[in-house]
Amino acid sequence: MPKFICLAVLVLLAACTKLPSGVTPVYDFDKDKYLGKWYEIARLDQRFEAGLSQVTADYSLRDDGGIRVVNRGYSAADGEWREAEGRAYFIDDESTAHLKVSFFGPFYSSYVVFDLGLAADKARYETAFVSGYNKSYLWLLARTPVVSDEVISRFVNQARSLGFDTGSLLYVKHPKSIEEN
Repeated sequence: MPKFICLAVLVLLAACTKLPSGVTPVYDFDKDKYLGKWYEIARLDQRFEAGLSQVTADYSLRDDGGIRVVNRGYSAADGEWREAEGRAYFIDDESTAHLKVSFFGPFYSSYVVFDLGLAADKARYETAFVSGYNKSYLWLLARTPVVSDEVISRFVNQARSLGFDTGSLLYVKHPKSIEEN
C-alpha cells in the first residue's frame, strides 16, 4: 500500500505541471525580457488571491538558475499587504515559457505564458497571458497598472477561444497613484 500512495502522490504532482488542453506556451521566450515588476490586470479568482487588490508580481534571477517570484497584494478586509515568495524553474528549456512554480515547499504547479506583447523598444515584454495547469487558472499581466481596451479584448477573446471561463474574470483594482506602501 505505501508504494501505491507514493505513486499516486507522484502522479498528482506531475499532473500539476502539465499544460492545459489546447494551451501552447510561447516558444521564443526570453526570460531577461520577462524579469521585473508586473501588474495583475485580470484573473480568474483563486483562494490564495481572494479579496486582494493592487496585485503585483516581481520576477528576478535566483542563484540556482531559477526565478524568484514575489507576489504582493492588498487585503482591504485586513487592512494590510500580503506577500508570498516562491521559486520557478523551466520545465523544458529556457526558450519555452512553461515553468513550474512553487510557493509551498516541494509542491509545484504549471506557469504557462501563452501570449506576450513586446514593448515598442523591444527591450522587454509589456503584456503576458498566463495559465496554470488547468483552465481554472488565468491571468493578464502588464508592466503598467492600466492597459488599453484592445489588450483586454485580445486577452478575453483568446482565452475564451481556448476554453477559459472569461465571464468569471476579476479585474484587479490599482490606485490612481501607483506608489505602494
